Amino acid sequence: MDDRELAERALFDLAEQVGTALKTRAMMLATAESCTGGWVGAAVTAVPGSSLWFDRGFITYTNEAKREMLGVAAATLERHGAVSEQTVREMASGALNNSRGQVALAISGIAGPGGGTPEKPVGTVWFAWGFANGAVASERRQFAGDRREVRRQAVECGLRGLLERLKGGCDGQD
Repeated sequence: MDDRELAERALFDLAEQVGTALKTRAMMLATAESCTGGWVGAAVTAVPGSSLWFDRGFITYTNEAKREMLGVAAATLERHGAVSEQTVREMASGALNNSRGQVALAISGIAGPGGGTPEKPVGTVWFAWGFANGAVASERRQFAGDRREVRRQAVECGLRGLLERLKGGCDGQD
C-alpha cells in the first residue's frame, strides 16, 4: 500500500471505531463541516451500516450557509470570523438543533494555500464536539502540509477527538 492508501485505511478504521462507540451508546452523529467539505461524512458513510449511527451532515462552506443551515449568529461571524472557537461551537449546536443527533462534530479552518493571516495562518483548524446534554468541547489545532493534507488531518483529528470524548463518558466532558 502507498501512503495515500494507508491514510484512507486509517480513516476508515477510525470511522469504524467511532461507529462502534456511537452504536454502543445508542447515539446518532451529525456533522457540520466547512474546510473539510464533507470529508467526515464521506469517511463515516464508507463504513457499512453507518445509517445506524450517522444521521446527517451539513456542509456549510460560506458564512451564509453557516447562518442559514446552522443558525450561527451573524454577529459571531463578524466579530470572530468563520475560523474561530465561537463559530465552531455554534456550528455544533446548530447541527444538533437541526438533526436527530445526540452528538455533533463541527470543523472550520484554513486549508490553504491562501487565506491565512498572522493570527490565523494556513493550517489553523477549530473543532467542536457538542452533545445533546448541552456539553460542548472545542479545540484549536495547527496542521502542516498542502491543502489536501491539512484537510485529511482535520478529518482524522475530528474523529479522534470524538472517539476520545465518547470513551470518556459520552457526555462531552473532558
